[in-house]
Amino acid sequence: MTMRRALHWVFKIGDRAATVNFLRGIGMQVLRHEEFKEGCDAACNGPYQGRWSKTMIGYGIEDSNFVLELTYNYGIDKYELGNDFLGLNIESNEVFASAGGDKSSDGGKILASPDGYKFHVEDRSAPPAGPVAGITLASTNIQRTVDFWNKILGLTIFEQSESMAKLGFGKSQAFIKFVHQSEIEHAKAYGRVAFSVPISELADAEKLARGSGHTILTPFVTLKTDGKADVSVVIFGDPDGYEICFVGDEGFRDLSQFDPDGNKLLDQAIAEDKSNEWFAKKGISKVSA
Repeated sequence: MTMRRALHWVFKIGDRAATVNFLRGIGMQVLRHEEFKEGCDAACNGPYQGRWSKTMIGYGIEDSNFVLELTYNYGIDKYELGNDFLGLNIESNEVFASAGGDKSSDGGKILASPDGYKFHVEDRSAPPAGPVAGITLASTNIQRTVDFWNKILGLTIFEQSESMAKLGFGKSQAFIKFVHQSEIEHAKAYGRVAFSVPISELADAEKLARGSGHTILTPFVTLKTDGKADVSVVIFGDPDGYEICFVGDEGFRDLSQFDPDGNKLLDQAIAEDKSNEWFAKKGISKVSA
């Protein structure tokens, strides 16, 4: 049976090896890895057209866990951080015990990845859908945000106040939490959140958003991956400029199968990545986006 479910958050990363070491260090495992020669039709790797890679990494298979998608563009070594992404929320006694860093005022730990993304780790039992409990984002207008994510995208409101809202497609899934902030700057490191929906609902979801005056960043399109399942997506823009990907559940379940060779493929790609040497020979530096 297909349903709407939270899938992953996308990080753009400049130092692939260091980021992967950091995430492995807090217990995540590589689920699959792919290399691409050119940019994605749905801007999966951002507004870049060169060679890039995608690595899915998390605490368990994508069918039942909210995970991370790491996009690495070979010609870019650093992305300017904004103030939009406030943190990945992890709930796990084991991850808390093994994680470095000092305790925060609320008893948790705050870690930062090599690219500067924040991870909030709490010392509690992991939720049913795995240690990644959700993500926290900024919102300049909580009610406007709730109206879009609830009435247009269909997420359920779990909690709401003047300064905060928490939503999701089910309490057994990862949540999306919004905290009020007067201004938001997405900068170049902006991410994207993905949800799967029955493919039969994609066109109607796009029509509803468009008819309500909201932004469609990528209209319904089918993306092809050599040797793997095709997936259909629609990319929405929310009132604060966040990117939301709705992907057809049926194709995505096939595409997102765990690859036991994922670790090996990623490590091989890192070892073979001579982009720094290439730029050095040319007497130029990689771009900081």
